[in-house]
Amino acid sequence: MSHDSRRASESSSARAQPRAEYFVISVAAQLAGMHAQTLRTYDRLGLVTPQRTSGGGRRYSERDVELLREVQRLSQDEGVNLAGIKRIIELTNQVSELQERVVELTAALERERARPDYRPELIPPQRNTALVVWQPRNRRR
Repeated sequence: MSHDSRRASESSSARAQPRAEYFVISVAAQLAGMHAQTLRTYDRLGLVTPQRTSGGGRRYSERDVELLREVQRLSQDEGVNLAGIKRIIELTNQVSELQERVVELTAALERERARPDYRPELIPPQRNTALVVWQPRNRRR
């Protein structure tokens, strides 16, 4: 099997952006230092979910292979169980998304501040809040 036949490429807008390369399961398993059955198990558990071909074949990106290596490291070196690894991956993804959102909001704020008609005193407060203090009733003794 040739090197090119082991990889699949993104077909949509390949000319407009760099081509993303994908690996069939046997190559991804070899690159990650695992057995292909382990990759199937991780996919079934939702740890590493590869893209699928129209025929249902798994295609792993370079990022997927890196994630497989991290799963293996967490499991073997750190002793984290698979449920813990899944939660770590979820939280890591959430943190990345939130960091991207902070960058977007910071850029939007900077664009707003750069406008010639920007006047901070005209910006209304985001939300009016009220503080409610709860006190328990006097208990009978």
